[in-house]
Amino acid sequence: MAENNSAPTPGNPPPRDETSFERADRNFSEILQELRVTQAGVQILFAFLLTLAFTERFPSLDTVQRATYVTTLLLAVLSAALFTAPAALHRSLFGQHSKPRIVRVSSRLAGIGMVVLVFALAGSVLLVVDVAVGRTGGIIASAGTLVVCAGLWGLLPVLVRGAGKDDQAAGTGTGGPGGVTPSAPRSGAPDRGR
Repeated sequence: MAENNSAPTPGNPPPRDETSFERADRNFSEILQELRVTQAGVQILFAFLLTLAFTERFPSLDTVQRATYVTTLLLAVLSAALFTAPAALHRSLFGQHSKPRIVRVSSRLAGIGMVVLVFALAGSVLLVVDVAVGRTGGIIASAGTLVVCAGLWGLLPVLVRGAGKDDQAAGTGTGGPGGVTPSAPRSGAPDRGR
């Protein structure tokens, strides 16, 4: 069991005292926690879309609205499939010492799933606002949805990462969220919770 004892470098926090397998276990656990949050949203969106086809107003949709509905429904299905694929991958490769590979592939699947989810959300907003207000309002609301998701899911992490590097370069990094330095584990065992 080789330990990760490399020295910290400027701009990088000190390494955790964990083996590569422990790191893979921790990372996979974190990916699964993230997927639990996103999967709930996808399931709600998918259920909403499924019920739309059985409403009284559905037959009155025009061709563009029907195309938007079908496209959005398929995007929601694809997003759900991408978010559940890591669990299926893990189940298929369980016990084969493939956790680091599973983590890499799962991370990519989750990233692709987030991109697909953005378009499913934008399509849902387009459809609902188009039916409720009109096509122009639907397009504006859908574009706004794309901008908000791109900002929160794409730009915000880049800004936070940059701010962290600036803090570390200035020597003001405190090691934890909200300026709090994490405390050491009580049992004396290495902290593997994050």
